[in-house]
Amino acid sequence: MNQQITLYHCPHTRSTGVLTLLEELHAPYELHVMNMKKGENRAAPYLAVNPMGKVPAIRHGDAVVTEQVAIYLYLADLFPEAKLAPPLGDPLRGPYLRWMAFYGSCFEPAIIDQWMQNKPGNKTACHYGDFDTMFNTMMEQLSKGPYLLGEQFSALDVLWATAFGWMGYFNLLPKLQVIDDYVARVNSRPAAIAAREKDAQLAEEQAAA
Repeated sequence: MNQQITLYHCPHTRSTGVLTLLEELHAPYELHVMNMKKGENRAAPYLAVNPMGKVPAIRHGDAVVTEQVAIYLYLADLFPEAKLAPPLGDPLRGPYLRWMAFYGSCFEPAIIDQWMQNKPGNKTACHYGDFDTMFNTMMEQLSKGPYLLGEQFSALDVLWATAFGWMGYFNLLPKLQVIDDYVARVNSRPAAIAAREKDAQLAEEQAAA
């Protein structure tokens, strides 16, 4: 039997996506909630878990996993009965890993570079090439829908829909119907609704404290 997962969590951050994934997986978990506005994620107890002071992080038995893409991969494989990760040998396993890696290695870095108005690097040297090619590559895949692996919903969709949600909130993305429809589709799932409700309650409790 799988051991309980501890999610180190700050409301309304990237760790909300992992909370959503845990709900989708019907995984046994507990929350170690921190108040980011009070800097609790930068205090010594959490730095012993993740020296970067970032969330999310998870603990599973003796294993500590940081970096959100690694966490998504770890959890989806840990609970295969939920069928949120194509298994080894499945033709969709390669595309699943591709778009997981694409998020952290290409998409978010390119979005942040554009937001911070960083001067684009040489296309041949930059790890994501150039913004337009990177973005159009992602949009082409997204347009095939309804999910990133076609008809099969996966942990990929929790990651990407969460990211599109916060990027859209901060106006970091072009306003495109394909993105809005995708986010709405994923966010309408019961697990996403439950996670948002739990997150909102935690945020309210922190604000009132």
